[in-house]
Amino acid sequence: MHPSRSPGRFRLGLVTAMLVALVATGLAIISPAVAADALLSQGRPASASSVEGGGYGAGAAFDGNNGTRWASAYSDPQWIQVDLGATATISRVELRWEGAYGTAFKIQTSATGTSWADVYSTTTGTGGDQSLNVSGSGRYVRMYGTARNTGYGYSLWEFKVYGTGGSGSTPVPSPTFTDEVTHHEFQANCSFTQNRPDDPIVYPGLPGASHMHTFVGNRTTNASSTPASLLAGATSCTNPHDRSAYWFPSFYKGDQLIQPTGHQVIYYKSGILEYWRVRNFPQGLRFVVGSPTSTLAQFRDSPGAVEGFECGNISKVWDIPTSCPAGTQVNVRFQAPSCWDGVNLDSPDHKGHMAYPDHGYCPAGHPVPVPMLEFKIAFPASGDLSQARLASGRGYTWHYDFFNAWDNPAILNALVTHCINGGLQCNPRGYDLYKPHRGAALTEDFELP
Repeated sequence: MHPSRSPGRFRLGLVTAMLVALVATGLAIISPAVAADALLSQGRPASASSVEGGGYGAGAAFDGNNGTRWASAYSDPQWIQVDLGATATISRVELRWEGAYGTAFKIQTSATGTSWADVYSTTTGTGGDQSLNVSGSGRYVRMYGTARNTGYGYSLWEFKVYGTGGSGSTPVPSPTFTDEVTHHEFQANCSFTQNRPDDPIVYPGLPGASHMHTFVGNRTTNASSTPASLLAGATSCTNPHDRSAYWFPSFYKGDQLIQPTGHQVIYYKSGILEYWRVRNFPQGLRFVVGSPTSTLAQFRDSPGAVEGFECGNISKVWDIPTSCPAGTQVNVRFQAPSCWDGVNLDSPDHKGHMAYPDHGYCPAGHPVPVPMLEFKIAFPASGDLSQARLASGRGYTWHYDFFNAWDNPAILNALVTHCINGGLQCNPRGYDLYKPHRGAALTEDFELP
């Protein structure tokens, strides 16, 4: 070897000579493989111009399940879109159509969800499984249909977007259990603490500004309550880590104030079909469910109305029954919204940062699924209830407030993970009496194992 020539320079020259020789003989040079584009759309928030009915929500086209589908109303135009969470470079779109497909449609991208650019367009669509190579970028991707092949709407089993970028998050996979999943919930059992004309969410710092409320949970709740003050307070809940404040309009029989007795059941459930995607409440989140100004129709038709009022054999009525059998009690149930905007702990109307699921999926503007609260409050009132009322008015003005203050987020997360994501029906420490082999989320002392 020449003394002035380094081994590295010699090897580089040799490799170069070999490449030149390969080109000269016509042999192909194989470049290093480029990483395949990733599936960006699965499990991401979706929305649509319309939905045919229950079970056909927009999210069904992005859940990775070929047995669920989105279906639109029977008219043109219609669209379905997905929020990738951040700007992405789009290289391919796969559509798996049901029998009702689009003959004329576009694939479009947008940075904001308001102004759209075409990356694919056809007027001769044939349905089936389509793999479309496209080139574009944006945070939002949609299928915009203008003509259908049938008198039905548009229907997609799956709508998959591939590329690079986006949120970068990996969708939570569907769990596989040997047990049949019939529930996905746990209970927070909390008893009465006080009656006060306060509302620290609607009228913060203004004692006496509200109608009378009945409080359960945190024992220190008042008009001036803050996340810090609640965390420092005691609780009437079975689980000592639940320092949250729960309150609702007081119940009167004539002029008699009726106190709820015993533990009141506040369910933490899944409000979405894909219960395994539900995440923990952020610390300090607060919201109001229902309205003291609701009409009967608004209460009855609310997506949160589950059972309404019940007593004895009476159920699903939208005002306080005028009479209940002696010795019974008046129960009321009402579901809370369970999709959070992922940013705000409160909003000016104390509702806008939350939304109800759209046919079982969180809408694009509120992409984070959180536990769905369902208050089941029991008032020991029976007999003649013709003069019964709430502090806010008639029974259909029923509403309630929630101020999250679990003192250890890991405790709440363990309950959400084990019971809601795990498809169980749990008590306050995360134990399912009907599935004892699954264990409990917490110890007998309500601590992490």
